[in-house]
Amino acid sequence: MKMAMIVAMDMDGCIGKGNGLPWRLSSDMARFKRLTEADGFNSVVMGRRTWESLPDRFRPLPERVNIVMSRDTDWEGEGAVTALYVGRAIEIAFAEGSDECWIIGGAQIYEMFMDRVEEIHVTEVQTNKSGDVFFPKWDRSLWSQQLIETVGADEENEYDSTYSIWTKG
Repeated sequence: MKMAMIVAMDMDGCIGKGNGLPWRLSSDMARFKRLTEADGFNSVVMGRRTWESLPDRFRPLPERVNIVMSRDTDWEGEGAVTALYVGRAIEIAFAEGSDECWIIGGAQIYEMFMDRVEEIHVTEVQTNKSGDVFFPKWDRSLWSQQLIETVGADEENEYDSTYSIWTKG
C-alpha cells in the first residue's frame, strides 16, 4: 500500500488559519479529489480538527475510507473510523484493502506520519503570512522534487500556485 501526504502551504509553510484553509484554490481542491480518490480504493487519514473543518456536505469524503486520528477514545464521526495511534490508522487502511493511504492533515498528523510516507504532494501557494497553523519542519535535502504544474491566479484561484511531488531519496 502506497503511503503519501498531500498538503497546500504558503511560502512560509502555513497550512491553515483557525479551523480552515486561508485561501480559495479550486484547481488544488480538484487535484486533491482526483489524487485521493484515484482509480483504486483509497483511505484518507486526518486529525479530528481537520474532520470537523470539512463542510457537512463533504463529510465523510466520498469514495474513500475516512480514518480520523483522535486521542479521545469516545469520539465518533458518522462515516469515519477512529484510530488512536499511527499504527492503527495504517492497519485500518490495509485491512480495508486500500491501494493508497493519503495523509491529509493537520499539522500534528503530518508530523506523526512524516517518516512513514514515500511521497509528499505539495501545492505551494504564492503568498505568505496566511495563518497560524504550519506544516512541520522537514529536511528537504532527503527528498527529490519533481515540479508538475504551475497555476495562475484567476476567478477560481485566489493566488498563483505551484504543484510538486517530493519523493524520498
